[in-house]
Amino acid sequence: MKRSEVPQDKSNLGTANLRELCYAVDENGEYTTEHTSGWDPKTIALTNAIDDIKERVAAAKKRVLANETSPIEYYMELHKMDLSVLASYVGMWKWRVKRHFKPSVFKKLSAKTLQKYAEVFDVSVEQLQQIDS
Repeated sequence: MKRSEVPQDKSNLGTANLRELCYAVDENGEYTTEHTSGWDPKTIALTNAIDDIKERVAAAKKRVLANETSPIEYYMELHKMDLSVLASYVGMWKWRVKRHFKPSVFKKLSAKTLQKYAEVFDVSVEQLQQIDS
């Protein structure tokens, strides 16, 4: 595409001053780089991904409030992590972290273990233990 045809989407991404570098053809037919703030397909894909994350966070919060899972799952979703990432951050096996999703197990976690999770999620232990409705 020509430099003049590089899309400049004015959506959420464009207003966040996020710019990417892409290749375009200049006036002389030479490849050059040009900044872009995005284009519709990318905006749609990112918006869908963000909506999906928001839904997963809301579902996890609902399960915490219904005592079906622990706040660890909620914070994991809120911080856009998966089980493998969270397990590596807290230095535990995945099966052990998943076990901590059980409310009965979560209530028995040591202060040291709770502190590990709190540090990873950048919250206090009290915030980790109490999810506001």
